[in-house]
Amino acid sequence: MQDFWFRLSIPVILSMLFGLLLWAIFSATAGLMFVLMVLLVLMFRNAQHLFKLNEWLKSPTLENLPEGSGNWDEVFSQLYKMVKKHIKTKQDLAAELLHIQQATAALPEGVAILNDVNRIEWFNLQAEQHFDLNREHDVMQDITYLVRQPEFIEYMQASNFSDPLMMRPARHDETVLSIKLIPYAGNKRLLISRDITQFERIEAMRRDFVANVSHELRTPLTVVNGFVENLQDMPDLSSSSARRALQLMAEQTQRMENLVADLLTLSRLENDQSTMSEEVVDIATLLNEVLHDGKLLSGEKHTLRLEIASSAKLLGNREDLYSAFANLVGNAIRYTPEDGVILLRWYERAGQPVFAVQDTGIGIAAQHIPRLTERFYRVDRSRSRETGGTGLGLAIVKHVAMRHQAKLEVLSEDGKGSTFSLVFPSKRLKQ
Repeated sequence: MQDFWFRLSIPVILSMLFGLLLWAIFSATAGLMFVLMVLLVLMFRNAQHLFKLNEWLKSPTLENLPEGSGNWDEVFSQLYKMVKKHIKTKQDLAAELLHIQQATAALPEGVAILNDVNRIEWFNLQAEQHFDLNREHDVMQDITYLVRQPEFIEYMQASNFSDPLMMRPARHDETVLSIKLIPYAGNKRLLISRDITQFERIEAMRRDFVANVSHELRTPLTVVNGFVENLQDMPDLSSSSARRALQLMAEQTQRMENLVADLLTLSRLENDQSTMSEEVVDIATLLNEVLHDGKLLSGEKHTLRLEIASSAKLLGNREDLYSAFANLVGNAIRYTPEDGVILLRWYERAGQPVFAVQDTGIGIAAQHIPRLTERFYRVDRSRSRETGGTGLGLAIVKHVAMRHQAKLEVLSEDGKGSTFSLVFPSKRLKQ
């Protein structure tokens, strides 16, 4: 810094000394005129260099960087180094960005970057194919204007993105996408899409397999069960061991029939292609049927009560609702000791219709509750089999709830009974 000011002041100091000399030899006017001329020359040179700098800033490249003299030579030299370093940094960043773009382009998932108002800032090739985007026209466009399926728009407007959206693109009905929105960097959002068509086909094959096997098993089971019933009714069958064997055969055949029936119901509920027919269901009548069948299942070993605190009806599928309600009641009966009390309730909570089954049974430990709706998951396997459970009841309840946009709530404590509640959305409430 000191060296810079020293070199800058040398011409001024020398001109002043020479001016003083002229003052002493000739006159003050001569000395002052000389100093003034030197200062004007210095100002003109600085103005020339400032003009060159200003022109260069209009198009700053290393090739057209001007040359300077004196202190300006050092200024332009430092500027050259700074621009060269900036270009190197820019090239490095561009190379890194290219690597990132190549990596995202190679991903099997579609990736799109959205701003805080859902405008597309960038997307890779897979996202372009999934959503039929155009790189020339769709950047900075609102994605809800380009992908107009109602379920997609509803998902984008939601505040909870923990669960992905399954969607079929409008122009690719044969394709199934799994879409997930991930907030990041404050107000940015990452839209990730995955083609799960093959997984859906495999799942459909699995569902078809279960349905086909169940249908194939139903006929022979019916025949075997018929013969077993005939043998049990024969008057000359006196052997107690034979009767015991036939009784066990009848029980196991009935259990297999129940299992097949539940498999068929679950397969139907899991089939996305199966559209649900809806009607306004008289819940009071339906629950009286469920109560009657529950008493038959209990065999008067439990006290079953029905409490209807709302006259509201429900928009839904009657067969599915009966299946879900009956499974909840059946589970309560199976896991409640004799002389226990089971309460069926239909009421409204915060404007939402609720069906609840409360029992005084053995309860459920906390670690089991998250897995209750898994197929064939049993808290007490021996007790479930003894009472005729198939392990599919709560899986059926879960799928019925999903088809009705309802939520299954479980409150239970080991040894202190359980309460299973189906909470339906208020839009399904009908007066």
